[in-house]
Amino acid sequence: MKPTLDSDLLRTFVAVADAGNFTKAAVQAGRTQSAVSMQMKKLEDMVGDSLFERGSRGVALTRRGGELIVNARRIVSLLDETAASMVAAPLGGPVRIGIPEEYGHAILSRALGAFAKRHPQVDITVRYAHSGAQIAALAAGELDLAVVFEWQDLSGGEVLMHDPTVWVTSELHHMHEERPVPIALYNRAGWCKDFAIKSLEQRDLAYRVAYTSDTNGGLRLAVTSGLA
Repeated sequence: MKPTLDSDLLRTFVAVADAGNFTKAAVQAGRTQSAVSMQMKKLEDMVGDSLFERGSRGVALTRRGGELIVNARRIVSLLDETAASMVAAPLGGPVRIGIPEEYGHAILSRALGAFAKRHPQVDITVRYAHSGAQIAALAAGELDLAVVFEWQDLSGGEVLMHDPTVWVTSELHHMHEERPVPIALYNRAGWCKDFAIKSLEQRDLAYRVAYTSDTNGGLRLAVTSGLA
């Protein structure tokens, strides 16, 4: 018989992972530290592997814990959404949402589709553009909500996720082995100049700008075509 994962165990697991400390997680959950420790021991027994590495400053997720936390967050979030939908009044009216191209297809298309089915009385209007344009539209009152990429000064909005920035190359063309390295960048200043290019300069890596684009799709095309 396969073990059944208790949602309460997963909720405590998420709390410990977020707090990085059993004591802090216990305070947030309104439990004793020993109770939280027992819950995590039970969850580890069910999973059959260690979920946390203990250290002098707290705990960190193991590889198995990192795998489990993804589904645990999803389950806890779905339970919270379900509970909220059972008591919340039906939503209706217009809402204007701004979505950056980087996240539009991979993440938010599914979220918006699910939201539209759940709240058919809401009239959704979506603006698809880069983060700078979305921030300007939000400030001008042209949007009610915007998902944006911020790498420097947080605007005070809610942090949805931390997205690591990496250089991407093609395994077919191996352009990263050339010197100077041909790179593709957004044709907007700011982030590209102050972060992306600086990361190359700090490593004394010779480069040349071979391709510029205003869209994420354009950058992908440059990489897959072997241009940069």
